[in-house]
Amino acid sequence: MKVMVVGGGGREHAIIKKLKESPEITGLYALPGNGGIAKDAVCVDIAAKDIDGLVAFALENSIGFAVVAPDDPLVLGAVDALEAAGIPCFGPRANAAIIEGSKVFSKNLMKKYAIPTAGYEVFSDVNRAEDYIIEQGVYPVVIKADGLALGKGVIIAENYEQAAAALKSIMEDKAFGESGNRVVIEEFLTGPEVSVLAFTDGKTVKPMISSMDHKRAQDGDNGLNTGGMGTIAPNPFYTPDMEKICMETIFLPTIKAMAAEGRVFKGCLYFGLMLTQNGPKVIEYNCRFGDPEAQVTLPLLESDLFTIMKATREGTLEQTEVKNSRGAACCVVMASDGYPAAYKTGYPVILPEKMNAEVYFAGVKLVEGKLLTSGGRVLGVTAKEETLREAIDEAYENARGIMFENAYYRRDIGKKALEAKN
Repeated sequence: MKVMVVGGGGREHAIIKKLKESPEITGLYALPGNGGIAKDAVCVDIAAKDIDGLVAFALENSIGFAVVAPDDPLVLGAVDALEAAGIPCFGPRANAAIIEGSKVFSKNLMKKYAIPTAGYEVFSDVNRAEDYIIEQGVYPVVIKADGLALGKGVIIAENYEQAAAALKSIMEDKAFGESGNRVVIEEFLTGPEVSVLAFTDGKTVKPMISSMDHKRAQDGDNGLNTGGMGTIAPNPFYTPDMEKICMETIFLPTIKAMAAEGRVFKGCLYFGLMLTQNGPKVIEYNCRFGDPEAQVTLPLLESDLFTIMKATREGTLEQTEVKNSRGAACCVVMASDGYPAAYKTGYPVILPEKMNAEVYFAGVKLVEGKLLTSGGRVLGVTAKEETLREAIDEAYENARGIMFENAYYRRDIGKKALEAKN
């Protein structure tokens, strides 16, 4: 069977490398892919949001299955359009992808179905939002753009000045476009953060191994929010007892709530959790694999990914094994210095001849046979070992061997996890 994967980042590269292990797949295509993915799949220059183009390519090339990985095409209805054309898909339809596409929707869903989350209010008027923050007088306060914002539409304001600046940026300056027409203002939760990516067919939920993302650009969780500077798995704070609580109070109730709303969710549902003193609470949902969480969870998945993907679509996940490895993994993201603000690109990427880690390419292009940087997050280096300490050390050892001008990466990925284990 020929399979196409929609998207062109590190997450998609991780998905493609895992799908290559399936004996059923005879051809892999990435739309649009990138210069690094080109070694593992045929890259086709069709943008992920070009839904008509995706459908036309699938029909013209006898694609037997499509994996829609990024949030934008999912929210725009890529799965709906491909399925309507007779192409089986992995991923939620648009009416279910709204769980990420609108934070207002997801917060209201949690309130309606008593799924634990932070207290919040919704505003479409910047002056009323400011008045509310002044009335509350509690800091830090969390301000979120309603719609998609490349994982960067969340601002934690430490005082009124920062809150007012955030509201102006999101609602008036439209830093995230129409996504900022409404904002969610949330109470600030504290505790360890956990990411859990779970396969679901709308009835059954089977989680992958837990992980810990590192969102801030600089060491010590300082600097601007990014799409993710690295991640480790498993997350030591996520114990078997905690997993049971989350399954009973968050995972299954969410799937049942979506079904009750006529929005059956099939695919990979990402649960961003905070383990507070009052129990686990949902920070956010994503309607797809996380990035860079996929780069550590997929290497630790022992079961055949393609088999699982088909089961989520066909409603047979309950009878399908999702087996995770007992090992550990660490992904260090190498970025262009300046990311997520201004940065320069176009520099050659030089890899060592021998590596003891996987490299998942994100912001690179192929020019005359050479890989050049073309984005903020350039690549992720993932090491898989028996222990977390070994995985972290191996990932950094390999990252140090990769060269490109203005390369930047955090030096403390996994530090909190190691401290928790000691």
